Amino acid sequence: MKKSRIKDISLAKEGALKIDWAEAHMPVLMKLRQKFSGEKPFKNWRIAACLHITKETAVLVRTLAAGGAQIAITACNPLSTQDDIAASLALEGFYVYGWRGLNNNEYYENIEITLDLKPDITIDDACDLIFTAHTKRQELLPNIKGGCEETTSGVKRLKIMEGEGVLKYPVIAVNSARTKHLFDNRYGTGQSSFDGILRATNILIAGKTVVVVGYGWCGRGISARAKGFGANVVITEVEPIAALEARMDGFMVMPIFEAAKIGDIFVTATGNKYVIAEEHFKLMKTGAILANAGHFNIEIDVISLEKLSRKKRTIRPNCVEYTLAHGKRLYLLSEGRLVNLSSAEGHPSEVMDMSFSTQALASLFIVRNHKDLKPGVYEFSKEDEQKIALLKLEAMGIKIDSLTSVQKKYLSSWQEGTR
Repeated sequence: MKKSRIKDISLAKEGALKIDWAEAHMPVLMKLRQKFSGEKPFKNWRIAACLHITKETAVLVRTLAAGGAQIAITACNPLSTQDDIAASLALEGFYVYGWRGLNNNEYYENIEITLDLKPDITIDDACDLIFTAHTKRQELLPNIKGGCEETTSGVKRLKIMEGEGVLKYPVIAVNSARTKHLFDNRYGTGQSSFDGILRATNILIAGKTVVVVGYGWCGRGISARAKGFGANVVITEVEPIAALEARMDGFMVMPIFEAAKIGDIFVTATGNKYVIAEEHFKLMKTGAILANAGHFNIEIDVISLEKLSRKKRTIRPNCVEYTLAHGKRLYLLSEGRLVNLSSAEGHPSEVMDMSFSTQALASLFIVRNHKDLKPGVYEFSKEDEQKIALLKLEAMGIKIDSLTSVQKKYLSSWQEGTR
């Protein structure tokens, strides 16, 4: 394996402090680390990960390593790597490949270097590692026992691969776990997206019209946080049930062509391409802010925005002002990439505690069951979901009720009805 490729090893001390902070706020994952340290379930297993290199990810890496794993990690987004965290992990001896500001060639080159580990398990955030293994590194596929996928976008790609019969090993859809999407996608994305928007703009949200494109779990979280800030929230959707739910949650719902005319801040969260495009830019009022909270930088048609602009300038860090015809100004945040990780630090540690605990237990499931798994996409264990939730509640000092024997009997029978 090649030595780590990072920006600056001298940042390691600063990164270590941030990792310590994250560990103090991720009690479930730390409990799993204690268990893994004693049992060493990943001894002699090699894990290649393509994730956002953040302080929370570092806690996951340390936890898997405590269980005996050999780990290589690469960035899953060109702007999301926290260079001090990458330096700290590299100094600890992990194989780390990533820095903030990767170009496209460097990005995929680092993924290939990570795969040089010849992994038994892959851990992915949006499926680029799995994609590369299936296209450019097919010689590795027979050795890979299984994988885990973190995101909605990645699970969609995997299910397409499964449907076409090209997926060559079993993958756990971690994003489908309730301990992931109900909390990470909703509360994590909701809070961290506005953290990124505020750091890039310092704009007042109250009184603004915030247009949220897409009302999945991420869109739900963004909309709720915008409402909490005092914004007038508008939802655009293509899926009837989601649109109906958004309206009954109290939000205005309209087509993007109507919303484009009134929005002050636009946030995309669809996982689809060009949901804000050239025809929408032309309708927007001057001063509109454009941000993306979906994994890939395809939701906002930045190419068309570049073509329409007469000039552009970086007005603030992660905020570029585009001047269009007749002096209209539009502001693009984070190059159209993930605003919460490019302009801020990503999700809070408390919510990533559950997401990465899910990743850790999904990896353990592969170790224990890989011989019985065929290539395909698998749901995360409901039993393990309950385990993670109970550990999180315990860490929060919350107790809940248990079913009585009478209640259990009633729920497991069909004979008893109206008396």
